[in-house]
Amino acid sequence: MLFRVLIAAALTVLVSCGASEQRPTSNAGPLVIGDSNPVSFKGRAPASFPVKGLDAARFQTFVDWKRAKAVGIEFAFLKATEGGDLLDPKFKDHWRGSARAGIRRGAYHFYYFCTAPEVQARWFIRNVPRARGALPPVLDMEWNPFSPSCQRRPDAATVRAEMKIWMDLVEAHFGQRPIIYTTPRFYEENGLKAMRREEFWLRSTAKSLREAYPGQPWSFWQFTSTGTLPGTPGDVDINVFNGSRAAWSNWLSQRTN
Repeated sequence: MLFRVLIAAALTVLVSCGASEQRPTSNAGPLVIGDSNPVSFKGRAPASFPVKGLDAARFQTFVDWKRAKAVGIEFAFLKATEGGDLLDPKFKDHWRGSARAGIRRGAYHFYYFCTAPEVQARWFIRNVPRARGALPPVLDMEWNPFSPSCQRRPDAATVRAEMKIWMDLVEAHFGQRPIIYTTPRFYEENGLKAMRREEFWLRSTAKSLREAYPGQPWSFWQFTSTGTLPGTPGDVDINVFNGSRAAWSNWLSQRTN
């Protein structure tokens, strides 16, 4: 009887300890990267790419970075700034949390078409640390039809010129050429295929990248916005790196400080 009582007490302690780690809820879900609304892509499926990551902003109020790392998240792109005066309120938390978990992370800037690119570059530089081992900065280029304050839509040549100004200034500061993140519509309407020497992170959640961006080389693919992670509430964006684990190691050696 005493033996059974001791065992029961030990189990109670273990269960209560486990529950205390599962913030912010007590049910962390299965220990895998999931998708609440998966898509069947033509050609190579995202699941077949061995190196996976996520991106996060203020909408991800809590990320269990340790569990994310445990289930295979190896990199994270984190929203830092927007325009010339907006700092994402979760950036510092995500930046520190991902680093503590051993996840390679980088920062991204959401471009605002009613502020000069020089001002936006200085704002990003002011708010993002120059951290050893960080991924290259990212310039997020997409139309924002919901902006109440900016309806400007420059022509394609102007868009590319402004992008180059921002990227040149940020590269000079961080010593890393920024990556371009974009969507199929923005890519097509602004002729981003002409930016042949740049590196791309591409979004496509309904079609393969071969269908959405014919002939475009890429390094990262954001393939879902309905991903799930243990211990992290709500949906998250899941991404893959275009290559093997050996290619990932080689990319890191070339593209991080």
